[in-house]
Amino acid sequence: MVRDLQLRAATSEDLDWIHELRHRVYAQELGQHPPDPAGRLRDGLDGDNVYLVAARGTTRIGFVSLTPPWLGRFGLDKYLTRAELPALDGHDVFEVRILTVEPRWRTTSAAPLLMYAALRWIASRGGRRVVAMGRTEVLDMYRAVGLRPVGRTVHSGAVTFEVLTGGVPELTGRALQRYGSALERLRSLVDWRLDMPFAPRPDGCEHGGASFTAVGADFRTLHRRHGIVMADVLDAWFPPAPGVRAALADAPEWVARTSPPSGAEGLSAEIAAVRQLPPDTLAVGAGSSDLIFRAFGRRLTPRSRVLLTDPCYGEYAHVTERVIGCRVDRFPLRREDGWRIDPDRLAAAVRSGRYDLVVVVNPNNPTGRHAPASGLRALIEAAPERTHWWIDEAYLGYVGPRESLAGLAATDPRVTVCTSLSKMYALSGLRVAYTVSEPAGAAELRRWTPPWPVGLPAQMAAVAALRDPDHYRDRWLATHVLRGALAADLAAAAPDATIEESVANFLSLTLPPDGPSAARLVDECRRHGVYLRDLSPLSPRYEGRTVRVAVRDTAENGRIVAACRAALEVLRPMSATGRGR
Repeated sequence: MVRDLQLRAATSEDLDWIHELRHRVYAQELGQHPPDPAGRLRDGLDGDNVYLVAARGTTRIGFVSLTPPWLGRFGLDKYLTRAELPALDGHDVFEVRILTVEPRWRTTSAAPLLMYAALRWIASRGGRRVVAMGRTEVLDMYRAVGLRPVGRTVHSGAVTFEVLTGGVPELTGRALQRYGSALERLRSLVDWRLDMPFAPRPDGCEHGGASFTAVGADFRTLHRRHGIVMADVLDAWFPPAPGVRAALADAPEWVARTSPPSGAEGLSAEIAAVRQLPPDTLAVGAGSSDLIFRAFGRRLTPRSRVLLTDPCYGEYAHVTERVIGCRVDRFPLRREDGWRIDPDRLAAAVRSGRYDLVVVVNPNNPTGRHAPASGLRALIEAAPERTHWWIDEAYLGYVGPRESLAGLAATDPRVTVCTSLSKMYALSGLRVAYTVSEPAGAAELRRWTPPWPVGLPAQMAAVAALRDPDHYRDRWLATHVLRGALAADLAAAAPDATIEESVANFLSLTLPPDGPSAARLVDECRRHGVYLRDLSPLSPRYEGRTVRVAVRDTAENGRIVAACRAALEVLRPMSATGRGR
């Protein structure tokens, strides 16, 4: 075991040592490449790939190279065509290359830790699959960590390699299962200087809300909230309607001790009246996640095939892949297309009828783009009968009720619309949502709903909120104004960044490729009490460079801008040497 082992991204000062060690190992020791008179070994990916380094003090021990998919090329392209290795065409595939350790350190934990660090780095950038080349004489070592040969052999100089692949969650889980106790011990011994946590979240799902950790999850230090800008979650910046506050303030002791209507009958009736929907098409829950877990748990099995847009709300991948174990494909959204859903591409993807479920978040979180209801309706109507569509309209209020597909869902058994009242109505702490589906589907979901699915304070608050549309319409309009001003101020504070407004209560800030990582910006802003959301783990489409910023009130938006400006002043010089990436 190596004590005081430092794991970090390579700096410019490391590169000459990396090239020299590569030459010693792969040219002189293994004979994979011809010797170079300068004693250095480089290739065409140098300068674009990412090196992670293990060191102890000033002694460099080993490194691993990572090739992200946004480069558009891999080291394996030198040996195999994409037709021979189609896995390389996946937009979420990362290449792990040339894991190399100085000879005297090869019997230590340096190599496993470098591989583990590589998996954590890839996961933090949204990677879901890795490819690698493993020397045939140590193939058992690669199999032991969960990598599997794909049936392609590569010859390079005197060395023969097998091409290997594996899923990032599975490889990380296997590492934690196999080396969990050792990794736990190493956590306290390793100087972890990478821009992601040492270990993944226990549930494997990435959420915002780290800001509540700063407030105090034990609720003993709630006063801290006054010094923190919670822009990492999409809670409303405005208060709920006066009627909501009055309902919660009237006899709070009675509200706290009294059981609510067991089936939320009054709430369901109010939703039906306001949304002009038949009551028997509704099912209510304690937030969208409650309904997602319940509905998907009943509808899907490990044999189900699901299509998700990428990027989209992370709960969907978590439930379908990790909780249920479905076969999940991604429909990639592209920055160059403005993150918009191309209806022709999506129609082609679902035309075969192989999908049991297609999920569309509209407006999408985290891209903030809205797909017109007319186009989605036409797409659904032309889709195969066996494919069910789940439309998440959590942020539709910012676009307008006419864009809802709830009316279609009430009559078409292939469609379910899920709507949260939490974010749009400033009720996130109370958790209220509902689904709309044709009566038989709604009855089935209600059958698997426990009694009292929504607490009494939440039911009362939601009903009061729905009865005051003017209050919320004004706040939603004000949100658009605040968002525009925040976007302009951030553009001035970070002129080399790209600011993209959404149609909802957030925007995104994308740092330049040669700038600091999104994770570094998020960490640095926290020093100023400002919490932002790093979008990198949600999708490789963000290339580790994009943060989401929730719209707050004028004063807090000013703090966000000031924190970003101050953070970038610190990080820009560091990124020039590689230390801020």
